[in-house]
Amino acid sequence: MRGGRTVVRILGQAFEMNGRPTYAGQEYDGMRIEGLLMNARLVQGIFDDLNPATRSRWDYPDEGWDAERNTREFLAAMPVWKRHGLLAFTINLQGGNPKGYGGDQPWHNSAFEADGSLRADYMARLERIIDRANELGMVVILGYFYFGQDERLADEGAVLTGTDRATDWVLVRGYGNVLVEIANEVDFPRYEHAILTEARVHELIKRVQQRSKGKVNSPAGRLLVSASMRGAVTPPGSLLQASDFLLLHGNGVESPQFIREMVDTCRGMGEYRGQPIVFNEDDHFDFDKPDNNMLAAVGRYASWGYFDYRFAGEGYDEGYQSVPVNWGISSRRKKGFFDLLARMTGAASEGGRP
Repeated sequence: MRGGRTVVRILGQAFEMNGRPTYAGQEYDGMRIEGLLMNARLVQGIFDDLNPATRSRWDYPDEGWDAERNTREFLAAMPVWKRHGLLAFTINLQGGNPKGYGGDQPWHNSAFEADGSLRADYMARLERIIDRANELGMVVILGYFYFGQDERLADEGAVLTGTDRATDWVLVRGYGNVLVEIANEVDFPRYEHAILTEARVHELIKRVQQRSKGKVNSPAGRLLVSASMRGAVTPPGSLLQASDFLLLHGNGVESPQFIREMVDTCRGMGEYRGQPIVFNEDDHFDFDKPDNNMLAAVGRYASWGYFDYRFAGEGYDEGYQSVPVNWGISSRRKKGFFDLLARMTGAASEGGRP
């Protein structure tokens, strides 16, 4: 499949899909849902490990690791997520930490070769996922780089090549349902290449914006681009000014009130231009409580993204970032998120819950 059956647009602080606001007309408990982009961090959809010394860490309970099985099961779960009201998900060409958090990451999970060229097997898996999202009416927040794997690119020239190749790959396929996240948590001190840090990542944002100008069949006529910061951190002015939408993280934010303050801080900065604010990573739950990070973000008219990994001692059914992944709604935490999401977005009243 090629082209833009699903086209995402930004209109002020709101998102539209195919000319209509997302969640059109929807409110929840007095909060406006229309125009939000509720999402989940599902970055391992094309995961593989090219390091033979660590590959066996990701074995399934019933067989060895299989990258194709991982993507097949991701694809099978997508309609279920959509029926619960999920409109977007983050996936990354270099994944995320399959242990959730931690130090060294010796595994080799990267869609980029050392020179910045693209690995055909990774991109074939990604194409299937974006095509399916296109069919379902879902948006893909496509991350290019991740601090645990950016060292797989040889130098800054390779990062520039990788940025251009990934951008051209999206453009050739005519996707209108892709938002670009240049890099995940650009203020994290482990990035090997200076151009991927918060001081310079705006250069890559502008590079993608310019390279895609006039080449996307959407109202903007180009790709919409941003980069994210670590949990509890608001972006610097240069990133705020360059980004088409703002990506915040709620990791480490124990108080829902601080989520509200993060949103208020961004909107109060001189460089803020009225862009939508999207949390696309937050590992806080409490979905049954009257106040939580998800409700706090939505109450400030910011989209929110669910991030879940396997805690110590937990099994295969837990978490969406820990590999191997059970992509189903297979745990209490997952069910808590999707149940609240379905109620908030009106999917529950439309028969969205299985």
